[in-house]
Amino acid sequence: MNSDAVKVGIDRAPHRSLFKALGLTDREINKPLIGIVNSFNEFVPGHMHLRQIAEAVKAGVRENGGTPLEFSTIGVCDGIAMGHVGMHFSLASRELITDSIEIMARAHAVDALVFIPSCDKIVPGMLMAAMRLNLPSIVVSGGPMLPGRHEGKNVDFITVYEGVGKVYSGQESQEWLQGLEQNACPTCGSCAGMFTANSMNCLTEVIGMALPGNGTIPAVYSERIRLAKETGYQVMNLLRDNIRPRDIVTSTSIRNGVAADMALGCSTNTILHLPAIAFEGEIEFDLAEINAISDRTPQICKLSPAVNGHYLVEVNEAGGISAVLKSLLDAGLIDGSGMTVSGSTMAERLSSAVVKNPSVIRPLTDPYSAKGGLCVLFGNLAPEGAVIKVGALANRDIVFEGAAKVYDGEDLAAEAIRSGVIKEGDVVIIRYEGPKGGPGMREMLGPTATLAGMGLDSSVALLTDGRFSGGSRGLSIGHISPEAALGGEIAFVENGDMVRIDLEKRTIDWLLPESEKAERRNSFDPKKGLEKVYKVAGRTGYLGRYVQFAQSANKGAAFRTVKEE
Repeated sequence: MNSDAVKVGIDRAPHRSLFKALGLTDREINKPLIGIVNSFNEFVPGHMHLRQIAEAVKAGVRENGGTPLEFSTIGVCDGIAMGHVGMHFSLASRELITDSIEIMARAHAVDALVFIPSCDKIVPGMLMAAMRLNLPSIVVSGGPMLPGRHEGKNVDFITVYEGVGKVYSGQESQEWLQGLEQNACPTCGSCAGMFTANSMNCLTEVIGMALPGNGTIPAVYSERIRLAKETGYQVMNLLRDNIRPRDIVTSTSIRNGVAADMALGCSTNTILHLPAIAFEGEIEFDLAEINAISDRTPQICKLSPAVNGHYLVEVNEAGGISAVLKSLLDAGLIDGSGMTVSGSTMAERLSSAVVKNPSVIRPLTDPYSAKGGLCVLFGNLAPEGAVIKVGALANRDIVFEGAAKVYDGEDLAAEAIRSGVIKEGDVVIIRYEGPKGGPGMREMLGPTATLAGMGLDSSVALLTDGRFSGGSRGLSIGHISPEAALGGEIAFVENGDMVRIDLEKRTIDWLLPESEKAERRNSFDPKKGLEKVYKVAGRTGYLGRYVQFAQSANKGAAFRTVKEE
């Protein structure tokens, strides 16, 4: 179906009258109708400038023969939602974004779509909608924030969170922290490091759904406006050539995305969103394949939140994501045969890309690490997998064994960390924070950043069936599957149990005799933890419905499909 369904023929005279009520001329109505999906709001710094980006997109659409019609989506700022009930809604908003776009596009019979996201869940939510609808589509984000400066050093949003830990540990004063918060986030845009938003905007470029520069051109640069105009222009070419998202996003381009993820050291949340995008496109995604890709893909960028990491603006100046991809392509680490929204193959698009600063984008012969920035751990504590951002660790070959301190929820664990209960060598387990048990799989930036600020990020392991912010670092292992609420092994661990993590072997094991494990399983109350779910989610609100449909983290927490009778 295209827009002729709402504008052509005698029967559509009433429809045309409504378009004319919008001020559209017959010429505009007769052109293709292009949906401009804008996630602007006044809560999110990454989205506060998206009206300007949308106007630039519209200009490009009009220049190339289309009629742009804008509509909005919701967008949650993870930073503002962090550490309170709001974080239950962050991941859950992704599916709502996807559904709302589907409703608007189908109800109004648009011919093509331009997506304008910026931050964490909005980017994958829009990509999931693109895969579901399979209309000619293209993405242009709002771009990354510039880093701030404080006491002669580059700082960002995560620096403030880690500063909280320094105040709690007595290393810094509250006055120092106030100065830091004044300077950490100096511009609009998605937070300056390789956190989840910028990770997903870079990977959108990698999988072929955005023009070069989408992931790295800073939000405040005029080049970002020019990119938006080119994006609006290009969507019309995609429409004429009938190039659709499922022609671009394939198993090959998803693997390219994982390879780039490894080279860049992206957020662990990418391993939540890529499976969900693949799920919408009916593409098989095997979590175990991530380790195989990581084994052969060196990490050639080290970006904040890694210690002494670079920022996205520096990657942009060094040649951008295209330069990273060209290095991988020349080494045979990605496949350049796939189509992109540029209307050319990835190899053709990268033909002139060069690395301009080898200290930011290192040569493959001198990587930060011979293996990629993320890995998946398996073992009896996580039989369906768990994820860690090894690229943010100073030592990637850690074997860590310690006694568990178990907390049923983030709030109890955060209080234990702040009060000094957690000591060097502990294994902190935070459970009932998965997609169902959370509900909503909250990010836990507070606990990880506080540990980092206290200097415990490499000497305390933090394990959860929830997830971490893209700004987290240290021995932070998330997405443990199955989650506690589904009776996963993490539900049966008790204080004092020994846990062993071997990053070289990529294992995570609960060291307890099998007979005792079986006894605990037999005495397990499946209703444990549900009290929190019902208290937070209620039984009639959106979270209550979300709990019914969200799948496990190893499936991207995507909604399960409705089974046919």
